[in-house]
Amino acid sequence: MSAPTDRLTAEDLAFLARPLHGFLSVAAGTQPPLPRPVWFEATADGTIQLFTGPDTVKVRRLRRDPRASIVVAAPATERERWLAVTGTATIETDGAHDLADRLATRYWDLDDPVRAADREALLADDYVRVVIHPETVRRLAI
Repeated sequence: MSAPTDRLTAEDLAFLARPLHGFLSVAAGTQPPLPRPVWFEATADGTIQLFTGPDTVKVRRLRRDPRASIVVAAPATERERWLAVTGTATIETDGAHDLADRLATRYWDLDDPVRAADREALLADDYVRVVIHPETVRRLAI
C-alpha cells in the first residue's frame, strides 16, 4: 500500500474510469456505517460523484454529518488493486440526471432494448448528486 495522499493521481483517474462498483459509506454517529454499492464518476478536478434519491438514508445521514468514503476494487480476476477515498461530501441539486445518463451509458449496454428501457425509467426518477471532496486517498496496486 502506498502512503496516503489528499488527491487522485492520473493512474487513479484511469482506474476509476472503468465501470467498477464503488462501496459508499457515510458517517452515522453511533450507528454503524452502511456500505452500499454505487455507480460513480471521478471528475477531472479530482472529486468523486454519484447520484441517489433525495430522501435516501445516505442523504439524510450526509445532511447530519458530511463525512463519506468510497472504496473501489478491481475484479477478482485481476491482480489486487483498490482505492479508498475519504472526505467531505456535498449534496448538489444540479447535474444528477446528466450524471445518471452518463453512468447508465458506462455501466449498461444501451443497444440492449431492456437496458435502454431501464435507462428511460432511471431518468424518470428524481435525484441529487453527492460529491465527495477527497481529504485522504489510499491505494494498493500489486
